[in-house]
Amino acid sequence: MKLSGLGLTTKTEILWGCFLVIIGSVSFFGFVFAAMSSNDRHYCFLVPLTLPIIMVAVYFHWLSMKLFKHA
Repeated sequence: MKLSGLGLTTKTEILWGCFLVIIGSVSFFGFVFAAMSSNDRHYCFLVPLTLPIIMVAVYFHWLSMKLFKHA
């Protein structure tokens, strides 16, 4: 079974992908819940300030893939 455009060829790879996405989502939302429910003001700024850094990292990843593709 081959999914078009994803390159996943076996059910094991699909299950591992779903497992990792679920674990990442649960840990992210658990951290957000813990940060918002705490009385410390520093943690409530951590997630909003991390989002621009993630966007920059995604841009650099895209840029490096483009440069590697044309090298």
